[in-house]
Amino acid sequence: MSVIVTDTGFGADDFAGVFVPLNEVANDVNALDVPSDTDPASLADKLSGVEMIRIDFPSFADGRGFTIARHLRLNGYTGRLRARGHVISDQYAMARRVGFDEVEISEDLAKRQPESEWTFRADWQAHDYQSRMRG
Repeated sequence: MSVIVTDTGFGADDFAGVFVPLNEVANDVNALDVPSDTDPASLADKLSGVEMIRIDFPSFADGRGFTIARHLRLNGYTGRLRARGHVISDQYAMARRVGFDEVEISEDLAKRQPESEWTFRADWQAHDYQSRMRG
């Protein structure tokens, strides 16, 4: 089972759609699973009717998912964006800044990095390096 992290803390998954792997996309897909090695430009023609995109993070050191999310938002995608996998609490503010709405983590990670570590970073708009430099 997974734990969904939002600015309000830990919660259960409330999305009822079925995620389809990007390489299996056909018509009428409402949710996509996107691997981290996806070229963001290749997604443009696959987004019609897509309510949620879940981008994989195979390692906390693999930041390509941040680039994909930012590209999607800059190109007008307004649906839900979810980071899934090895995202750590220290990366939560960055995930929110680039456009992710939520993060899906394993129960094991939630035990190692409790809710308080995630909610500490929930005020992601106020705690960026630019604000600290201006202060």
